[in-house]
Amino acid sequence: MLRVAVVGSGPSGVYTAQGLVTQREVPGVRVDVLDRLPCPYGLVRYGVAPDHEKIKSLQGNLRGVLEDERIRFLGNVEVGGPVLSTARLLELYHAVVYCVGAARDRTLGVPGEELAGVHSATSFVSWYSAHPDAEDAAFELTGVRSAVVVGAGNVAVDVTRILARGAAELAPTDMPHAALNALSGSAVRRVAMVARRGPSQGKFTTKELRELGSLPGVAVDVDPAELALDPAYADPAAPLPAGNRRNVEVLRGWAEQGARRDAGPDAGPAQRAEPDRRIALRFFLRPVEVLDDGHGRAAGVRFERTAPDGRGGVTGTGTYEDVEAQLVLRSVGYLGVPLPGLPFSPATGTVPHAAGRVLRDGRASIGEYVAGWIKRGPTGVIGTNRPDAKETVSSLLQDAGTLARRDLPDDPLTALRAAGLRPVAWPGWLAIEAAERDLGRSLGRGSVKIPDWPGLLGAAGTT
Repeated sequence: MLRVAVVGSGPSGVYTAQGLVTQREVPGVRVDVLDRLPCPYGLVRYGVAPDHEKIKSLQGNLRGVLEDERIRFLGNVEVGGPVLSTARLLELYHAVVYCVGAARDRTLGVPGEELAGVHSATSFVSWYSAHPDAEDAAFELTGVRSAVVVGAGNVAVDVTRILARGAAELAPTDMPHAALNALSGSAVRRVAMVARRGPSQGKFTTKELRELGSLPGVAVDVDPAELALDPAYADPAAPLPAGNRRNVEVLRGWAEQGARRDAGPDAGPAQRAEPDRRIALRFFLRPVEVLDDGHGRAAGVRFERTAPDGRGGVTGTGTYEDVEAQLVLRSVGYLGVPLPGLPFSPATGTVPHAAGRVLRDGRASIGEYVAGWIKRGPTGVIGTNRPDAKETVSSLLQDAGTLARRDLPDDPLTALRAAGLRPVAWPGWLAIEAAERDLGRSLGRGSVKIPDWPGLLGAAGTT
C-alpha cells in the first residue's frame, strides 16, 4: 500500500488526493490531507467572497472527496515548523505532495506604504472571511469616506464590491459578525479601483466585473477618455481573447450609460437619481506615493498617468493625479513563501520542479512533489488546479515502484500525536461546522464563521 501525505486542503490538494485514490495504475493508495488550519478547503473557505455563494458551493464537491474512506483529513498540523519538519514527514509517508499555495502579497514599493490605513487586499479578505490569523486585523471604517484599491484582478473586484455593498445584503452570508458590524457602520461612499494598464488588459473575469454594475444603490463610473487610451479599446476589430473582449464591451456599455446620464434632464429621472455610493474604475494610472494626512495616516494616493508603450506594457508620462483615500488596499499579486526544508526560488515564489517532482540541486527528489500555486505561481482559476494536479499525480505514480520499497512506521497519526501535535480529524471539522450553525442561530443569521483559533479548536474538541 502506498501512503501519501498531501500538505494543503485547498482545491489543488483535494484534487491531488482525488487523483491518487481514483486512478487504477497503483491500487491501494491511501492519502492523508494535512492542513495547518483546523478547517479544510483553503481559499474556497478563506478567499472566496462571502456573497459568492455559487463559488463557495464548491465546498460540497471538495467535501465529497475528503469523505472518501481512502482519504483522511488532519487539520491543525503545521509542516515545516519546530515539531514536524519536512524531513520527518517524509519518514512517515512514501511520498509528500506540497499544495501550500502563495501566501504572501506583493507590495507597491512606494513611499508612504507604511502609513496607517494602507493594507493588503489579502488581509482585508482574511478579515471578512474569518481567517483565524486575521483576528487582530480589525478594520475601522467609520472614518473612511473614500477608498482606493490598486489592482485589476478578481481580488481587487471582490474587495471593491464588499466595500460598496450594503451590509444588509451581506447579513445572510457566513461573514463573521464583527466584520459585518464594521461594514454596517462604514462611511465609505466612494471606491476607486485603479489599474496601471488599460481595460483590455484587466485580469478580472467578466462575471466579476458585471457584478459591480448590479449593486443596489451603487453607480459605476468610467472615464471614456481613459478607456480610449487603450488601442484595443479604441479599435473594436483588435484581436483580443474572448474574456478580455467581453470586459471591454461591459466597460464600453458603462461609458455610454454615463454619457446619457450626464446629458441632463432628457436622460430620465431614474438615471438622474443620485446613488448612495459610487465605484470609479480608473485605468492607466500607477501609484507613486501614498499621501500622509500629517498624522501618520493615509489621506490619498498620488498616481502617475501612464501610456501604452507599444509592447504590451506602459510608460510614465510625467503627469500626476492625487486621489483621496483614507483606506488603501493593494491587490497587485501574490508570491509563495519558503517552506523550511524545501528548495525555493525567490524570483518566482515557487518550488523548483520538473512535472511536479521537487528538484534539489537540479535533480528530482523522488518522494517530494508540488501542485498548485507553489508549483506554477498564482495563475489561473480554481479549475486550473485539476490538470495541474493530474500532472503531479502522474509523476508520483511513475515513481510508485521505487517509493513503495521503503518500509514505513505504523500509522503516522500515532507519530504526530506522540510529537505533541493535536490533529483535527474529520469529526472535529464537523463539530466546527455545527458550532458555526449554532453561532448563526444565536445571532439571528444563517451559519456564521468562527473567526479565532481558540474558538475553532474549542469547537473541534482539541483544547
